[in-house]
Amino acid sequence: MIYDYTLTTGTGETLNLKDYQGKVILVVNTATGCGFTPQYAPIEQLYLDYHDQGLEILDIPCNQFGGQAPGTDAEIHEFCTMHFNTTFPQMKKADVNGENELPLYTYLKSQQGFAGFGPHPYKELLEKMFAAQDPDWDKKPDIKWNFTKFVIDRAGKVVARFEPTADMAEVEDCIKALL
Repeated sequence: MIYDYTLTTGTGETLNLKDYQGKVILVVNTATGCGFTPQYAPIEQLYLDYHDQGLEILDIPCNQFGGQAPGTDAEIHEFCTMHFNTTFPQMKKADVNGENELPLYTYLKSQQGFAGFGPHPYKELLEKMFAAQDPDWDKKPDIKWNFTKFVIDRAGKVVARFEPTADMAEVEDCIKALL
């Protein structure tokens, strides 16, 4: 269950997900130098619009995709607050795939696998890039790129996975339906 996991905040504190019981949670792996980085703005807007109704956002910077989250946790936090005025919690930079992936991500991927990229200008580019590396890339639950989002309902169930190509309005509609 989602509440069995802990994360480390960007300032080194332990965050127990059991403290978020009864909340709707959006978990997103982020990067500061990515074509999807502008998604910080609508994610922050979601936080502003729905936090008082029970939405929590967990931002987990990750440098596994093209080295697009360089810098220290403090530098990443400074970038996000300066460029996007983010106010939601930011975790310590971590891996979301592979040998050193956060246990939370192992769980999230087991609950909601990859179901394809939605319509987006980057869709074809991403599909070609992954297909060149692995012909079975689309059958694996791994996180494919920065700004993959998981939505967890108030009961702790992982109800949706949105790839970075998903329209943020779809993410918002999912969250609103759960609040």
